[in-house]
Amino acid sequence: MRKKIVFIFLTFLTILAGCKKEDFNYENEFEKSFSTWENFKARTGNSYTYVVHSSSWIGLSWQTEITVSNGEVSQRGYKLLSNQVLNNIPESEKEWVESKSEINSHRTGATPLTFDQIYEKARTEWLVKRENATTYFEAENNGLISKCGYVDDGCQDDCFIGIQISSIK
Repeated sequence: MRKKIVFIFLTFLTILAGCKKEDFNYENEFEKSFSTWENFKARTGNSYTYVVHSSSWIGLSWQTEITVSNGEVSQRGYKLLSNQVLNNIPESEKEWVESKSEINSHRTGATPLTFDQIYEKARTEWLVKRENATTYFEAENNGLISKCGYVDDGCQDDCFIGIQISSIK
């Protein structure tokens, strides 16, 4: 009987040892940042503003400011930042602000996500271990995500898939 119990116990331990944790990169850093997010969310009542910054290999750059109130996106503003002459882009498309009822009415700008959604996409999409890609994770916004995503190996231009957040307040 004792041998049977030991065998069952060892089998159980072997099964547990074979089980993988989440299959994503930067797991420890992510968990630490996620904990910081949970604390920030509680302190702010899940209301905050953050800025997503993006750029292109041709020299264009832009930012999107997203405001979240009580856990819901309530405003999204976009601004094209460029030193180049952009005569073919109408002024109304270079800078705009959407109120809650207008969210996603413009085709440009970062996807309006809450930080809960950003951390979920980080865990399930952007940090997933994959062959032939380089993954990035930074938490330079007082411990909150500042850069999270990946670039497929061999990609030449505008290849980053993920998010780059320049500020959170």
